[in-house]
Amino acid sequence: MKLGYHIGYWSSGPPAGALDAIVQAEQLGFDSVWTAEGYGSDAFTPLAWWGSSTTRIRLGTNIVQMSARTPTATAMSALTMDHLSGGRFVLGLGASGPQVVEGWYGQPYPKPLARTREYVEIVRRVIAREKPLSFDGDFFQLPLQGGTGLGKPLKSTVHPLHKDLPIYLAAEGPKNVALSAEICDGWLPLFFSPKSNAFYKSAIEEGFARPGARRTAKDFEVAASVPVIVHDDVEKAADLIRPALALYIGGMGAKQVNFHRDVFARMGYEKVADEVQELYLAGRKEEAVAAIPTSLVEDTSLIGPAAKIRDELAAWEESVVTTILLRGDAATLRTVADTLR
Repeated sequence: MKLGYHIGYWSSGPPAGALDAIVQAEQLGFDSVWTAEGYGSDAFTPLAWWGSSTTRIRLGTNIVQMSARTPTATAMSALTMDHLSGGRFVLGLGASGPQVVEGWYGQPYPKPLARTREYVEIVRRVIAREKPLSFDGDFFQLPLQGGTGLGKPLKSTVHPLHKDLPIYLAAEGPKNVALSAEICDGWLPLFFSPKSNAFYKSAIEEGFARPGARRTAKDFEVAASVPVIVHDDVEKAADLIRPALALYIGGMGAKQVNFHRDVFARMGYEKVADEVQELYLAGRKEEAVAAIPTSLVEDTSLIGPAAKIRDELAAWEESVVTTILLRGDAATLRTVADTLR
């Protein structure tokens, strides 16, 4: 199992020590480093800025929100990053949710799977640069229909460094996970649990079985963001993770549409998820955090003494996960890497 480093998206400003951690990750032999975006910092700029201090480690976005850019704009950034990094770039995409898509980007959200399929196809065509781009889809038309009539099919001026640049998809629901296995080169899960492995393995295999699927289990990457905290006290370690879980279960989405909440409901924590959501949306955030049981944290994280973490790592190694993405500062990365290895 490979190790990666996930910087995440910014809160009020750039995360302190990010460059040191990235350099440390490369020195420790990590395979990849990833950035993210929400509705503040973007994913491409920090990756290019900090990535310029590296020479070997792969540079990926986890994730670029599709509604933030047209498919061709995303393809342009991907082409640029691949050249600047010497072929180390991985494009991670995600649909986000209706609150952000419609509230922040002012874009329609319905039928995200069909929209994703068209989006990825256009990005691939731009990067392959085989002919001028024409696309007549339900969501995207190139050239634009109903405009001035002067638009014409174009081909990128930049030649690709790799025509088959890797594209990964962030997904939580079974249909979207299957789509990632069908049309992409990897899956970026959030809140993965080895206890849910059979559920996700089935979804991935469904994607592999579809006509024209790009990959098989042998060459499909599953890079999961996994909180890892080495601490002698399991409860204190869990306390460091509970606030983030409460935020995603309770506040990252509307009450009627919260994909993160649904992940934990499928995991067997539906009553807990509903309670956390109710408390969080009522403004009782501390109570929402306290309602997160330690078992839920342990199901989706690796926490506690080093020996406990090493024992539990076996379940992750037997799952569909091929890469664990870690977070933390430079010192934390070294401690965690030593523990996992």
